[in-house]
Amino acid sequence: MNTPQTSTSPATQAARKPRGPLGLKLEQSSSSGRRQAAAVLEVLAGVRSPTEAAQALALSLPAYYKLEIRALQGMIDGCQPRSRGRQPSPEVELRKAQRECRRLQQELQRYQALARSAQRTVGLAAPAAPARPDARGRKKRRPAVRALKAAEMLRSVPESAGPPLAAPAGSPVEAAQAG
Repeated sequence: MNTPQTSTSPATQAARKPRGPLGLKLEQSSSSGRRQAAAVLEVLAGVRSPTEAAQALALSLPAYYKLEIRALQGMIDGCQPRSRGRQPSPEVELRKAQRECRRLQQELQRYQALARSAQRTVGLAAPAAPARPDARGRKKRRPAVRALKAAEMLRSVPESAGPPLAAPAGSPVEAAQAG
């Protein structure tokens, strides 16, 4: 009788990842993780009691029960149906968001250029550029000349209101007027 022979080339055998018995990926797990999993399975199978398993793992009984709950939750999570198709990775999502950001920045620059062009066509003056902050990120302080101008306006009161006030001798206002 002919038995079907599977043709596995040495290349396909080398490409497969080695697995332990039952198809488990044992090289990815630590020895303590394997010991804990074996103890939980033995308790669930009825081979050991939870107290014996806790003693074998050098855990308290409440710590063993927490381990058992984690193991069962992992088994439940592993049995959930997987979604089909390629799953988006965070790196792919980041690249997609960066592309969208660049596209929106280019679109913004285009609209700003169109607005400037329309303003020039209509004859509107270009809006004043916003004050640029200094190296420390603060707005530049306006000089105190405003105070001098205000003092000058107060001194130049119309004649009907009374004589103008004279600036005190040696004041900055007098120095500004002289210079």
